[in-house]
Amino acid sequence: MYKIVTADDHPMFREAIASVVRNSYPDSEIMEACNLDEAFTLVTHEPDIDLVLLDLNMDGMDGFQGLMRLREAAPSTPIAIVSAEDNKKVVLQAITFGAVGFITKSSPRQQMHKALEHILSGNVYLPSDIIRGNSCIDKKLSGAQALRQQRQTESINPALLSSLTRRQIIVLQHMAEGESNKQIAYTLSIAETTVKAHVSAILRKLGVKNRIQAVIAARDIDFSELSRC
Repeated sequence: MYKIVTADDHPMFREAIASVVRNSYPDSEIMEACNLDEAFTLVTHEPDIDLVLLDLNMDGMDGFQGLMRLREAAPSTPIAIVSAEDNKKVVLQAITFGAVGFITKSSPRQQMHKALEHILSGNVYLPSDIIRGNSCIDKKLSGAQALRQQRQTESINPALLSSLTRRQIIVLQHMAEGESNKQIAYTLSIAETTVKAHVSAILRKLGVKNRIQAVIAARDIDFSELSRC
């Protein structure tokens, strides 16, 4: 049984996401918060929360400051952003600040179920349609710390990228689309252990510490051009 917090200031949406959770995991315990303070109280007082589904624009959030506050208070509690935003830059910033996933409110119920399953299995979920998109309008985000963090996330050095094999580039592309090792193995018809070996090699060659950093660093890569090489 999962213990899941839905934090959103719109009652109708809280009920909608709770309905998706109940249909996907009938035995789950669902707790609701209508503002950041209520969410903060839950994550600091309720033990063993499996997932927080957090509205980015909820009362008290102040851009990504609310996410960072919750992450500091409960660093071991997974938090996924659920938002009406469909901006690639916002999605990647959410992951930079510690979110384990980003679910758009316009997602069909089946896609929300897939996202929940992905996250609760310990993976990072990114909406592949947004990550693949190239035309995103930048939006202002409050908080000087958010801007500093954004500048610290650099794109991949072309020299490092050239050190990857063709297969590793393909694996990196699937990683950037939010796929798990198991999904990549199925798509490429290779063993999951082989995928894990490729991922380890990719992290080492790109000089990043984890999968999330690799995904963020890969945000500006045009994989369609690389595939022609």
